[in-house]
Amino acid sequence: MSNKREKIIIVDDIATNLTVGKSTLSDKYDVFTAPSGAKLLLLLNRLTPDLILLDIEMPEMDGYEVIEKLKSSEKTMHIPVIFLTGKIDPEHEVKGLSLGAVDYITKPFSRELLLKRIDLHILFERQRQELLKHNLNLESEVDKKTRTVLDLQNAILRIVAELVESRDNVTGGHIERTQHHLGLLIDFMLERGVYTDEIAKWDIPLLIMSSQLHDVGKISIRDNLLLKPGKLTDEEFEEMKKHTIYGVNIIKRIESSTIDKDFLHHAEIFAGTHHERWDGNGYPNGLAGTSIPLEGRLMAIVDVYDALTNDRPYKKAFEHEMAVEIIREGVGTQFDPVVCEIFVEEHKAFKSMDRGKITNGQDAAHPTMITLANTAGVRSGKEQGHTERIRQYLEIIFDAMRNYNNFSKEISSWDKDTFLLSAQLHDIGNIDVKEILEARKDISTDDIKNHAERLTGSHHEKWDGTGYPLGLKAKDIPLEGRIMAIVDVYDALTTDRPHRKRKTHTEAVALIKNGSGTHFDPDLVELFLDNDKEFGKVSDDY
Repeated sequence: MSNKREKIIIVDDIATNLTVGKSTLSDKYDVFTAPSGAKLLLLLNRLTPDLILLDIEMPEMDGYEVIEKLKSSEKTMHIPVIFLTGKIDPEHEVKGLSLGAVDYITKPFSRELLLKRIDLHILFERQRQELLKHNLNLESEVDKKTRTVLDLQNAILRIVAELVESRDNVTGGHIERTQHHLGLLIDFMLERGVYTDEIAKWDIPLLIMSSQLHDVGKISIRDNLLLKPGKLTDEEFEEMKKHTIYGVNIIKRIESSTIDKDFLHHAEIFAGTHHERWDGNGYPNGLAGTSIPLEGRLMAIVDVYDALTNDRPYKKAFEHEMAVEIIREGVGTQFDPVVCEIFVEEHKAFKSMDRGKITNGQDAAHPTMITLANTAGVRSGKEQGHTERIRQYLEIIFDAMRNYNNFSKEISSWDKDTFLLSAQLHDIGNIDVKEILEARKDISTDDIKNHAERLTGSHHEKWDGTGYPLGLKAKDIPLEGRIMAIVDVYDALTTDRPHRKRKTHTEAVALIKNGSGTHFDPDLVELFLDNDKEFGKVSDDY
């Protein structure tokens, strides 16, 4: 049991009542007094009590007006308020309780009764805060376990996909490139408002993860056919086309052995439809137009682009411009015309991973970072917009820290744009940061790499030392990690996740407030509370 003494504020316009109240409670509690509602509100700027004893009949601002102000503020709405008053009629008692008071004690009061009532409500509030802390820790543990499961699933997918690639080392990197291009294409579609209703139903990181299995059926294609250096005969081509059917059957067998059917839902669609054509002349089912699932229509473009721009056993790679022209010619016949137009308009961005490596071109810099940030880590529930929300939240925190003495000196050497860009990589996991940064020749890669590494490695550490992966404590945790801990938890709480619905802004703020000094840096929590309404505006936009 903690020896900490709870803080109580007594509010009364009669000095004798303040003196008697303080004398009654000081043996057990730290007692502060305020002679008016206005003085209470000023006192609350520097002190957060565990309970307020509030008189009703006061000049200028009565107790009812005071409690309405308390309950309208995120900072004070959870503080228990007990009315102390000479009014004894039920009507006033009901009014006080309906405004949010936890109890109603009439004057003159018994010392023993007052102490018992206060003890009871202090206990209730302590239990409420413990429950909130428990819930916050539970959310963290559930998210951790969810990440572990998803990382395992991703590893399995990667291994299976690499088994396919390993049979033909000429096309190595095909999986990584098609994932990257798929993410880019989806980003550009969302920017233009194309097929947004359908995309809104997707868990985009899960979809991109599942795309690794689009060619899994090639496992069942014999080597002399898969690696044939020349053109396939008609009979051989018919056999090669069966890889789409084999892929669907393989994925269905995996699905039959797992509870999580959503995990492979997109993979089955990718495998079975990425060789269908808009004009109906594709395979295996001859689907046409929008009867082809959108996943298949997207993969058709990125798969063909990658095949054209990389060496294959039967041909040498085409130049990027030639590949784009070939795809342009397929508008409305082989490819969805709307999606294909977007690809052609934004073709320079796709050149960034041409032939298996990121170029130094600036055209693809931001899309590359954003897409990799959106797809890396594969954390279920972080829907499209997570990266942008995180960037906006961090910008709010960063600007506030410049005017906050505890942090202004430490961040004075930080470049704001570099920090915000590096924050996109906080969940990037095992993806090679150095390779990604080669796309950004306009910034200091050392600075962004340093920020990114601290963010990636420490945003799950906790102020009290019970976090992971290193169990760092207090200011041993890099400042970047302490900042991201609050921002990441706020975003997790205010967005839907597979295991729960989103919490309200008020609920999220309360959970973070109660994690001060245990989960989070207390000074950063204070700064967050001063700016939480700005966070709420960003969250509301999504």
